[in-house]
Amino acid sequence: MTVHLHWFLPTGGDGRTLVDRHAYTDGGVRRERITPVSGVRAPDIDYLAQIAKAAEQLGFEAVLTPTGTWCEDAWLTTAALTQVTDRLKFLVAFRPGVISPVLAAQMAATYQRISGGRLLLNVVTGGDSTEQRRFGDGLDHDRRYARTDEFLQVVRGVWGGAPFDFHGEHYQVEGGLTALPPDPLPEIFFGGSSAAAGPVAARNVDVYLTWGEPPEQVKQKIDWIAGLAAREGRTVRFGIRLHTISRDSAKEAWATANRLLDDLDPDTVAAAQQALGRSESVGQQRMLALHGGSRDKLEIAPNLWAGVGLVRGGAGTALVGSHAEVADRIEEYHALGIEHFVLSGYPHLEEAYWFGEGVRPELAARGLLPDGAGTGTGTGPDPLSGVPAATGRPASAPGGAPLLVAGGR
Repeated sequence: MTVHLHWFLPTGGDGRTLVDRHAYTDGGVRRERITPVSGVRAPDIDYLAQIAKAAEQLGFEAVLTPTGTWCEDAWLTTAALTQVTDRLKFLVAFRPGVISPVLAAQMAATYQRISGGRLLLNVVTGGDSTEQRRFGDGLDHDRRYARTDEFLQVVRGVWGGAPFDFHGEHYQVEGGLTALPPDPLPEIFFGGSSAAAGPVAARNVDVYLTWGEPPEQVKQKIDWIAGLAAREGRTVRFGIRLHTISRDSAKEAWATANRLLDDLDPDTVAAAQQALGRSESVGQQRMLALHGGSRDKLEIAPNLWAGVGLVRGGAGTALVGSHAEVADRIEEYHALGIEHFVLSGYPHLEEAYWFGEGVRPELAARGLLPDGAGTGTGTGPDPLSGVPAATGRPASAPGGAPLLVAGGR
């Protein structure tokens, strides 16, 4: 089992601060409690193309694209970016509750033909009722997962190439069909930490994603999902969602992490924690429990820093350290059974280079990357083989701080 590296596409905006430009009150509509931010980069197509091209050049396999109110539409944005990239795959986040499963199956098939088979799907059931209602979805938490279960059954059914009938609580389909099924079938990624989420993953998904909890907690989740899948006669692979701050020395990396806290006054943190605390997502509550809203003990495991989660929803932890130390932590998670690493760093353009030129060669030297990873062929040389970490790094790379973005993170 090798390591598969993916990056993140900030379609909600990018920048050099942990302070979100969106909102913490009223589900993101009122903004009077938000600290003004500077240096925000709009998610225009030219900037997103820069990140996508950098990710491809640096050997990442795919980029995760989020979904939600504060993001550009993931399907349309990534379809445009397939035209300016050659090999990069796009892990498109979407919500089952706001689209027909048969239409989603058809969209995926069209996407595969347009892109040459470069679509991956990230199913986001949704953990915030306010956000869900904004899109016309009034189901409660557990019923949303029950609907996702049916949704994925229908999608896989209509990909079969023959008329498909389905009669469930949430969907009634007669003769459902994708006339030209996608080739290859997109892998389905999914995350959820609640009791309602586990069986959905076990029955339907290819890759179960967890947020970046300490290794012992991640191992518990792997064992949980693997056990449920075994009872279904299936095998599920595993991935993790993390931020990264890697530098040529640990001292530089931790200095960068500490600078991210400089903009966070107590009122900003309190407002964020108040809003995030209302989330119905069990995974979000687990993220909040890692730091308890306090700055005092943010290194919750070796090289695992929870500072991002003081103000950011979703993925709230970062791997911080020298390139070798970050590689050590990835190797540790990999030994537990984690195969896919969905990473980000802020700003996303600069941090892609820090990781791609620093950590990726470390992983390759340890034999953890697929042969020819990043070439799109499975053979041939690593595109970064022998490239010193400092070569070609953008002049702005020593900084870097995240903006919050919406769901599918």
